[in-house]
Amino acid sequence: MPEPTFEPRTTAAASNSTPNSLAHTAVPTIVVVGHGMVGQRFLEALADRGLTPAAGVARVVVLCEEPRPAYDRVRLTSYFDGRGPEELSLVEPDFMDRHGIELYVGDPAESVDRAGRTVTARSGAVFPYDTLVLATGSYPFVPPVPGKDARGCFVYRTIEDLLAIEEYAKGAATGAVVGGGLLGLEAAGALKGLGLSTHVVEFAPRLMPVQVDEGGGAALLRTIEDMGLAVHTGVGTQEVLAGADGAVTGMALSDGSSLDVDLVVFSAGVRPRDQLARECGLAVGERGGIVVDEECRTSDPAVFAIGECALAADGRVYGLVAPGYEMALAAAEVIAGGRSAFTGADLSTKLKLLGVDVASFGDAHGAAEGSLDVVYSDARSGVYKKLVIGPDGTLLGGVLVGDADQYGMLRPMTGTVLPVAPEQLVLPAGAGGPVALGPSALPDEAVICSCHNVTKGAICEHSALPEVKKCTKAGTGCGSCLKVIGQLMPPPEDAGLCGCFPYSRSELYEIVRTLEVTSFTALLDSHGREEARGGDGCEVCKPTVGSVIASLAPTVGASGYVLDGEQAALQDTNDHFLANLQRNGSYSIVPRIPGGEITPEKLIVIGEVARDFGLYTKITGGQRIDLFGARVDQLPLIWTRLVDAGFESGHAYGKSLRTVKSCVGQTWCRYGVQDSVKMAIDLELRYRGLRSPHKLKSAVSGCARECAEARGKDFGIIATAQGWNLYVGGNGGATPRHADLLAQDLSDAELVRLIDRFLMFYIRTADRLERTSAWLERIDGGLDHVRDVVVHDSLGLCEELERLMADHVAGYRDEWAETIDDPERLRRFVTFVNAPDAPDPSVRFVPERDQIKPDLELLAGPVLAVRTLEGTAS
Repeated sequence: MPEPTFEPRTTAAASNSTPNSLAHTAVPTIVVVGHGMVGQRFLEALADRGLTPAAGVARVVVLCEEPRPAYDRVRLTSYFDGRGPEELSLVEPDFMDRHGIELYVGDPAESVDRAGRTVTARSGAVFPYDTLVLATGSYPFVPPVPGKDARGCFVYRTIEDLLAIEEYAKGAATGAVVGGGLLGLEAAGALKGLGLSTHVVEFAPRLMPVQVDEGGGAALLRTIEDMGLAVHTGVGTQEVLAGADGAVTGMALSDGSSLDVDLVVFSAGVRPRDQLARECGLAVGERGGIVVDEECRTSDPAVFAIGECALAADGRVYGLVAPGYEMALAAAEVIAGGRSAFTGADLSTKLKLLGVDVASFGDAHGAAEGSLDVVYSDARSGVYKKLVIGPDGTLLGGVLVGDADQYGMLRPMTGTVLPVAPEQLVLPAGAGGPVALGPSALPDEAVICSCHNVTKGAICEHSALPEVKKCTKAGTGCGSCLKVIGQLMPPPEDAGLCGCFPYSRSELYEIVRTLEVTSFTALLDSHGREEARGGDGCEVCKPTVGSVIASLAPTVGASGYVLDGEQAALQDTNDHFLANLQRNGSYSIVPRIPGGEITPEKLIVIGEVARDFGLYTKITGGQRIDLFGARVDQLPLIWTRLVDAGFESGHAYGKSLRTVKSCVGQTWCRYGVQDSVKMAIDLELRYRGLRSPHKLKSAVSGCARECAEARGKDFGIIATAQGWNLYVGGNGGATPRHADLLAQDLSDAELVRLIDRFLMFYIRTADRLERTSAWLERIDGGLDHVRDVVVHDSLGLCEELERLMADHVAGYRDEWAETIDDPERLRRFVTFVNAPDAPDPSVRFVPERDQIKPDLELLAGPVLAVRTLEGTAS
């Protein structure tokens, strides 16, 4: 390894020492000012190079302003999701002790004496240095508007800021965020999560103006407004208004309007913290930032600057963590005696804001001469995709909003000619795409993790994700590369649900049931993979665990209402509003009609509701009535009318029991041998609301003529002269399968008991999103094994399975009624938080056959022109 290089320290340092200064040691001293994400990465880089006190090479001193060591500022908002400060920490518990690094928290540097090579801390301690590294980061920019210092005004930068916001929000009702960039939208999500009606004020004409273009901003705006946030773009804050007690009461905007708010968060960008450098005479940029060269040295060869405080050699101040990490590595390598340079960085970014995927990479705005845009925009679903292509077919950059699954593959391909026509990468299925580009299409030198500048080749040297993270740090930054890294890894030897859990869904079910786990966070922190603990989970495990907890809620003591607390963030799309989202942004409502039986009075109520709210009405294949075209703000009003008439949720939106169809049976039909309607009603009312790995459908036929099509259902019942035959594992749809006979000639009680056992055994052992048909074919022993378990009790589980079902039946509550009876729960059902009664202007209809249908011209939007580039297939 090269010998470390330090600028020699003059003897003046010793003569300038004060009584409380630390004595000079025999080895050189590196003083690091600042202990944020970049400062910690620098320390790790020193340790990797053996440049620590533990190696006997150097003394390392770190002065940290905050009262805690470095933490993950990128995931700062996850604090409001239940992750504590300790879980956000980036420092392994024994890191400092293991490497002999001296960390002084809550004791920032106050001054630097470059001539004497010392740093004086706030405590008065004086630290001599041979090499000084400034990693002071940035500070929030607060616009100089009147009232900015009123009580109730905050910035959004540190854990202490979040603690203060959380406390103040307890007495607030409405908040506003000044700034619609990355951190501003994070802050808006936090305020909404705290229960505040939330406004976002952005001076630029669109949200996230640096990262996305006009089209992407429009898609993001619509999606965020659909979540109930009020967005004001193209206006600035003129004044923060305060009452006689000095507390915030409102905001005056530049367009003459005003907002009634009682909490304001400033998130209008950051500025480099270069004051320490200015005061000690280091060169700084005209607009701020400590001037550094390609080695991250300042105008003083003994002083380095890294991260957001530095004005890099390319003339830019980088506000993202990935460039800061690269600077930290470059500086550490140079200090260790090697050669390295930081000449610029990739500004690509992918993140999830308020649940919306947003990504940009490369020349996202198409600034390159001769570049062409290939665009797909779907306003109804909030999806916007743009690829910027060079005249020769080279991918220059792109913007992805609403669907950023391809980011992990597209970003590493920037600068190369795509292997397929670019339009195939943005168009949806059925319109010429999408084309799945696997990692095999990437060259070994492609950078997969931009946060830590890790290539595909470096990742492929390892065989498991934890090993990749430990050895390369890939995947430990923003996390946007994890999907591609996972595709590069060989199949895992374990059957874990996902990269977050080493257990299968059925194993997680047993853990939740046995240990009575009532939250996703508790399960992840106690039984997740080591590297996933303290994290947010993924799109695979969150809805899966949410379903498991919901199915076991009455048994383990969890809330049975799926939108309570943390459970709300785990649900699939339709569950978020307890209704089915349709193609134009409206919702459909399906009240439960057990067994397909309905009175004329109830039928009239449905007709009146459909008429009064202008809904499209359709009889479903499951003997129910579907009401289409409701706005989100109309849902509680419609539910109230239906619940008052004796209806309840039909759970058409959930992975749960949908319907139990029936024929009219022996009561009316001359061929019927049993009362199929009564049995269907009893079964539907028994299993309603039962959350399961996938949807459940059932039917009861009153005779062997099978008019209810029971053998195409997950569990179907056909009447016999002696009782009932029970069939299981049937399926219609794309992969039809006839159900298999499980047991025959059952009494009513025997039938119900076997169905109880069958359903709970399925819920207990199935994989995520696995229908009973696929489960029955996959499970060891197939139908014979299932029969042994649920009929003959071969595993001794039947008593427990019956008890679990009894818990469900006793604990059932109608989700619609639970919502309309709770004003707090009703708050989520608005289109625009600042105008709750205003209809969504994009949800429009036209007449057809005396009813309505979505306005297809509005949905279609502008015609997408696809240009074939030279060198691609026509």
